Amino acid sequence: MDAFSLQKYCILFFLCNLICQCPSEAAEDERQEYIVYMGAVPEGHNSSYHSNKIQDQHLQMLQEVVDDSFSRNALVKSYKRSFNGFAAYLTKQELEKLASYDEVVSVFPSRTLWPQTTRSWDFMGLREDIVVRNTKRGSDIIIGVIDSGIWPQSESFSDEGFGPIPTKWKGVCHGGENYTCNKKLVGARVYTSSFFNPNSSADDTIGHGTHTASTAAGNSVKSASFYGIAQGTARGGVPSARVAAYKVCDEDGCRDSAILSAFDDAIADGVDIITISVGASTAVDINVDTIAIGSLHASQKGVLTVHSAGNTGFSPGTVASVAPWLLTVGASTMDRGIATKITLGNGKKIVGKSVNSFKLEGTEFPLVYGKDVTTHCDEPSARHCSPGCLDSSLVKGKVVLCDNNKGIEEALKSGALGTIVKSGRVPDVSFAVPLPASVLFTSDLELVQSYVNSTKEAKAFISTSESIKNTGAPVVASFSSKGPNTIIPDILKPDVIAPGVEILAAYSPLAPVSEVASDKRTAKYAILSGTSMSCPHVAGAAAYVKSAHPDWSPSAIKSALMTTAWRMDPTKHKDAEFSYGAGHISPVNATNPGLVYETNNQDYINMLCNMGNLSRTVGRLFKNKSIKCSKFKLAKEMHKDLNYPSMTYKVKRSALIQTRFSRTVTNVGHANSTYTAKISKPPGMHITVKPGTLSFKHLNEKKSFVVTVKGAHLTSMISASLVWSDGVHFVRSPIVVY
Repeated sequence: MDAFSLQKYCILFFLCNLICQCPSEAAEDERQEYIVYMGAVPEGHNSSYHSNKIQDQHLQMLQEVVDDSFSRNALVKSYKRSFNGFAAYLTKQELEKLASYDEVVSVFPSRTLWPQTTRSWDFMGLREDIVVRNTKRGSDIIIGVIDSGIWPQSESFSDEGFGPIPTKWKGVCHGGENYTCNKKLVGARVYTSSFFNPNSSADDTIGHGTHTASTAAGNSVKSASFYGIAQGTARGGVPSARVAAYKVCDEDGCRDSAILSAFDDAIADGVDIITISVGASTAVDINVDTIAIGSLHASQKGVLTVHSAGNTGFSPGTVASVAPWLLTVGASTMDRGIATKITLGNGKKIVGKSVNSFKLEGTEFPLVYGKDVTTHCDEPSARHCSPGCLDSSLVKGKVVLCDNNKGIEEALKSGALGTIVKSGRVPDVSFAVPLPASVLFTSDLELVQSYVNSTKEAKAFISTSESIKNTGAPVVASFSSKGPNTIIPDILKPDVIAPGVEILAAYSPLAPVSEVASDKRTAKYAILSGTSMSCPHVAGAAAYVKSAHPDWSPSAIKSALMTTAWRMDPTKHKDAEFSYGAGHISPVNATNPGLVYETNNQDYINMLCNMGNLSRTVGRLFKNKSIKCSKFKLAKEMHKDLNYPSMTYKVKRSALIQTRFSRTVTNVGHANSTYTAKISKPPGMHITVKPGTLSFKHLNEKKSFVVTVKGAHLTSMISASLVWSDGVHFVRSPIVVY
């Protein structure tokens, strides 16, 4: 989610998350959009003829359960290219009938989800000169962007100097009337069309998709800025890579049914990486999570899906991206920030937060308090500059002090020259403002309040925003959603973090630059924040690793990014690994990790069986009728033995700490190499690794080991780590017990 969405779209509703559960307020005969998920495409159904046969099956199923008067109109979308299922308008009685069919895996409501640079890549060590050396290999990579579309006229998506589109590309340019693709933007599809909006275009009217796509793979564009702020060379992680737009979001959000359609097409179209910065405010079971479902089928076809963790990280257990085959990304700061200074009439200078592109003509202006420039509001409302409280005749040509950041819009509406406001729930982020404004921490706001109350001639000046040095970066952003994983407790989420605060990237001139409707400015580049911005950074890094190792599996790429990540300082983060996962990505180091943890289909089958799924359900997911879940002991703690690059264990209440992690690593470093284990742990914990040394004679050779953790009763979360090293490579895995 970006700055616009982050403020506008907070938690709007509670989500339905039970299979076949209709919202309680819905009447028995009320039709709502549901998704009927049927697993993998049946064996041999990989042609257009068989795709039509699959759709015929969907229609037949609907005709069997839906009233004749509506059966022709019930089908919304048919999923038939990369997996099997459909979306339809159903009553509660009809969905219960469909749920009883043997071929149906799950039936669930189609929710509405929401969307979740000049410096960031250099900060991570992926300098432009390194990227230039990778041009030829990078041009074979195609990144599918499931988002709000792309503005194709952006210089970030020009195809000047690009060679032919890779022959593996099977997609189309169906972006609507007058929408043009090229050798950089190789394809576009739209899923936001409806009966009420049949001519929807892949043009980006929100700005979100253009921003995320250019962050991942935008061309190098010199002197990019937002009205002169943060000026520099804007580029993606792999500027030579191609992008394809899959538009699932518009001003009304992003429908689950559209997201599944995008996955269905993107996988079959031939993308290498999928980036999706869209999500819910809470996690749901993976059987009814469209992003988990689509990404599972993507991983089976060798496509890695990178997903934003979410922007509700003000408490534990808020991460909404929980499936182990997803690469889940939290947001962090980088060493360049955006600040807006104010100067008071007494000479005091205070640094605030905002993206203020306005330049005031003069040196100081009258400063008034909201409570003193109202004629019809009570004092608390006027202090906050609540809607309708400011008197236009009393604020014209003046800077208004407000006790709430929502006062920005009221200051603009009333005709104030500028405003100084108190920060909201996200104090570490600068958002674009529609008039000269600076957002202050409470302590700094109190200094301004004290000054205003001390004189009858208060003055202030608001400077244009400027870039500042963040010496403490990276730190996890306050909004970045946190673990633990509430659906699969023994899988650590998020997996990694990447820059997601105040990121400059391409933008659509069709989109608003701030959340205030009366702000009519346009921009070709904008500064946004959110895990939506960190997600495409990791997608770009994954594309960079993929370009160096085209034959690597999604899990190998994911492992490389996790085990080479920068170790974060837990003293700065009370949630430790639950906020930053394995750490902050280091793209260049990830191309040479030494060892990787590969997770294959059988690992996921074991996990899903251990979660209590039926054999036929898991069999449909993997197109394997021979799967027998009955041979697995139902034990949720078995999830910890998934061959994952991190190790996590949730201790049963009042139990002693005693657990084992079984892992297997694959040698991708030097053929003849020996790795030695080193454990970092807190006092009182006993952690052993057997064997403690792994000797390899060949590339791609596999070796297994067991980590045993013992300790007294748990009093707080425990963070430790295992590092395998041959003296050149350092393969680090976090160990978390909670």
